Amino acid sequence: MAQSRYILGISAYYHDSAAAIIKDSEIIAAAQEERFSRVKHDPRFPVNAINYCIEEAFIEASDIDAVVFYDHPILTYDRIIKNCATVGEHSYDTFNSATKSILGIKLWVEKHVKQTIGTVGKLGKVLFAGHHISHAASSFFPSPYNESAIVSVDGVGEWSTTTIAHGIDNDIKLLKEINYPNSLGLLYSAFTYYCGFKVNSGEYKLMGLAPYGKPIYVKHIYDNLIDVKQDGSYRLNMEYFGYLETNKTTNQKFHDLFGASPRQPESVITRKEMDIAASIQQVTEEIFIKIAQHARNSTGSSNLCLSGGVALNCVANGKLLREKIFDNIWIQPAAGDAGGALGACYVANHLYYKEKRSIPNGKNDKQHGSYLGPKYSDTEIEAFLDRNNYVYKKYAETDKNELLAKEIDKGKIVGFFAGRMEFGPRSLGARSIIGDPRNAEMQSKMNLKIKYRESFRPFAPAVLREDVNKYFDLDQDSPYMLIVAPVKETIRKQVDTNIEHNADDMIPIINQIRSELPAITHVDYSARIQTVHKDTNEKFYNLIDAFKQLTGCSVLVNTSFNVRGEPIVCTPKDAYLCFMRTDIDILVLENYILFKEDQPKFEEKENWQQKYELD
Repeated sequence: MAQSRYILGISAYYHDSAAAIIKDSEIIAAAQEERFSRVKHDPRFPVNAINYCIEEAFIEASDIDAVVFYDHPILTYDRIIKNCATVGEHSYDTFNSATKSILGIKLWVEKHVKQTIGTVGKLGKVLFAGHHISHAASSFFPSPYNESAIVSVDGVGEWSTTTIAHGIDNDIKLLKEINYPNSLGLLYSAFTYYCGFKVNSGEYKLMGLAPYGKPIYVKHIYDNLIDVKQDGSYRLNMEYFGYLETNKTTNQKFHDLFGASPRQPESVITRKEMDIAASIQQVTEEIFIKIAQHARNSTGSSNLCLSGGVALNCVANGKLLREKIFDNIWIQPAAGDAGGALGACYVANHLYYKEKRSIPNGKNDKQHGSYLGPKYSDTEIEAFLDRNNYVYKKYAETDKNELLAKEIDKGKIVGFFAGRMEFGPRSLGARSIIGDPRNAEMQSKMNLKIKYRESFRPFAPAVLREDVNKYFDLDQDSPYMLIVAPVKETIRKQVDTNIEHNADDMIPIINQIRSELPAITHVDYSARIQTVHKDTNEKFYNLIDAFKQLTGCSVLVNTSFNVRGEPIVCTPKDAYLCFMRTDIDILVLENYILFKEDQPKFEEKENWQQKYELD
């Protein structure tokens, strides 16, 4: 019998560092460093995530066959040197900071691995996978397809910003690429910054803002900022962007084009920002669809795998799905840089070691619902609760779900902590805050009193897979909350169109009730859907089913178990702190239930609320 091969993949130093480990092409564990360090989007070398992966694999570091890094630091440095040589003396600050990063950190990956686990694996060296090949591998190899077109779109990785590849069995062939400085991801980030949100984390806010506006600047963008060909290839007009010379995405000429300086963070969002968001969202969707069509034409495949940060734009994904260019689409749930750690594992396994690939049966993928992080036993949870004198009661599974269904029906908000933590940016029912989607006050209450975030931000519905078509114009799996689809006409409600089209203040628009599920229905009658499957998350499925048995509604609000500025919770301690710092009513730790009013006084809450209070 052949000995098992363990491969450790690492992504680090830019944003969302992570580690993953596979055994004979099966994913054993994967996690972002931020969940352990409690630093959101932590870019540092993922010491904690690496150690977790090794522990989850139940091996010693000496058992690891290969360690793989998701990026080629030398190629990244090559881009920076040539960028600075082209720009000249104006690029000094960029060159100085990049040199410190590349020469001071990235080129010492092997040293950092040895310091962390004492070895670089049986191979005796760290392997370096390309950034975009790691993205491509992260989406194709766990997918349910033995052949697929592969599209990866992000800000930049080494030189590439957009790639089309073709995956067949064990192999991936790169077919087309667009290189820096031309980048759809950086174009979107420029508008993220201009609208007052943080680059590399605020793009989803811009996407959520877009439906409030009208796309009146689309022609303006095409005429001045980007030239797009029919095949989806594009070129940016760099006169309007600042990232060649500085660390800013835009420059004064960009600001003059739109008539003002960027919106200040936390200031009032005006009709202008809504319209700009709508415009760049439409442009992104149009280019994305052109790229996908070219991928179909280039490969002849009826399947598509997506990765890269732009693949997290679930509105664009929904539009692409409805275009029916492909019969099947699979999106890596950790599509950004974190997923590069998993992709690096697969690059080594299938492209370096030439390991034969096993294709999952049926439509199931190999991602295991993306529940790849730590879990905690009843013994660990009870010890934590008893040690801190927290008040709790343990329930049998059925009794727990019946109780929670009744409390949610009463309008209570629940912090739900069960099973293995999710890998990727979305909470999928393992580390989630849940509520009643029928409650008209749920969106504003969750946003302002629990998440401490902008009131316009929509929440996602988690729906039993077999009932998805009852509520939404979608009749397929969406297990990773990466597809937006319309709410069914049959459950929609009429709104005051005068408010919709004339209000500069967002609050009256937000407060309009748009459907029988107002808490998850966005301003354009859309929803970011998670289909819940019994075979991947039985506990979450059974809770929604209990709510269905009680109310007839098989949907719950599902948002990530965290507050603004904090990573999603990882441990029972993280969950308890978030529970007590917010207006969450009930905390569920596996089968243990805690009610807020029963807990010891928590002195920290007032200071915490002030920290995250919005203007």
